[in-house]
Amino acid sequence: ADKSKDAQRHFLFLQGPLSPLYRRVGKALWSAGHGVTRVNFCGGDWLHWHGAGTTAYRGRRSDWRAHVANLMERFDVSDLVVHGDTRPYHREAVLEAEGRGISVHVTELGLLRPGFMTHERGGLVTLSRFPDDPAEIREIASRADVPDLSPRYPGSFALEAWQDVTYHLTNLATWPLFPRHERHTPQHPLADYARWCVRLAGASARRRRALREQDELLREQDPFFVFPLQVEGDYQIRSHSPFATMAEAVQHVIASFACTAPERARLVVKTHPLDNGVRNWRVDVGKSARDLGVGERVSVLDGGELGELLARAAGCVTVNSTAGFEAFLAGTPVNLLASAVFDVEGVVDRQPLETFWHEPCPPDAELVAALLRALATTTQFRGTIHNPAGLEVAVENLTKRLLRPATPAPSWLCEPPPRLARARALGVPL
Repeated sequence: ADKSKDAQRHFLFLQGPLSPLYRRVGKALWSAGHGVTRVNFCGGDWLHWHGAGTTAYRGRRSDWRAHVANLMERFDVSDLVVHGDTRPYHREAVLEAEGRGISVHVTELGLLRPGFMTHERGGLVTLSRFPDDPAEIREIASRADVPDLSPRYPGSFALEAWQDVTYHLTNLATWPLFPRHERHTPQHPLADYARWCVRLAGASARRRRALREQDELLREQDPFFVFPLQVEGDYQIRSHSPFATMAEAVQHVIASFACTAPERARLVVKTHPLDNGVRNWRVDVGKSARDLGVGERVSVLDGGELGELLARAAGCVTVNSTAGFEAFLAGTPVNLLASAVFDVEGVVDRQPLETFWHEPCPPDAELVAALLRALATTTQFRGTIHNPAGLEVAVENLTKRLLRPATPAPSWLCEPPPRLARARALGVPL
């Protein structure tokens, strides 16, 4: 289309989710008359989007920032689009874009799952521009429609597994074409799949044991706290927390519990549904708890139903997992060990962990409702990548969001990121 420079924009896409989402959104933007360029870093990227408008980066990561700066200059890029803003390639591109006044769009799976995805201007989690002031959140909510939070577009494990396997196996098959590519996942895909085969083989027995242990726990009268684990290697841990690994966070929580929790209290460490077994949490947690003298009061649930646990729990401790959402929606006190978009005074309990064990403060139900409404109208959109109907909706809604005028910025957008200083004080490496 023949458009004026002010009306025409150029979108630079880097790695997207493992789905056709970015390719289809790019096609829609192109049809609307805008420029679109996509960078492929590996064969899996090529699998999801190749042909006109794509280019490959085969250089060293140390040379990437200069390369992406050249792309931004050559194409007069107005908007950068990435899935996850702290992957190494993405982080350098975001910094370059910010220095040039280029709008940064970051997508991720939805906070209000199932049936939602996340789109934020500038960054996620620690780098989110969503306000953390309760008064501002209430103001946004007062102007927003009541969101439809009903579950939609249930995910398909088979589709998710197929997308993951085809992406990573294509990377292995095409490695000679991208020999310098550095994957953002910490584990080699073949090792990951081997562990998953073992996990799936024992899934039924593991589920029966977890439900039996959960029933025993719920019949007891002693108070207990739930600590939902996150996947080892998750960027929520690596980039947005003071912990290098999930195991380090576990050590921190057990040590605090052993030293300061009431004698009758128990700690329940619950594994993540997508944990591949890279660590044997029963062994690791058990050893740490015994070494600290609380072996009888700390247990591991490798499965179970988080909702049922939270309904009875005295509190929930999390690094920055979206499990915190489920907890405060259940009225359960939540203590965060790092930054999260829901790190809002009155929603989470910001007192030190040492006092949280004794007097956990429940969330303000009215503020929780306002937070959900504010998030749903600003950072969330309907759709998903793990359901065919949900993908259609996600393409339409993400395209609409990207086509919104870059200026002026939404009135609620906070600069600098309101959580960043507090996160850095905790030791978050951003």
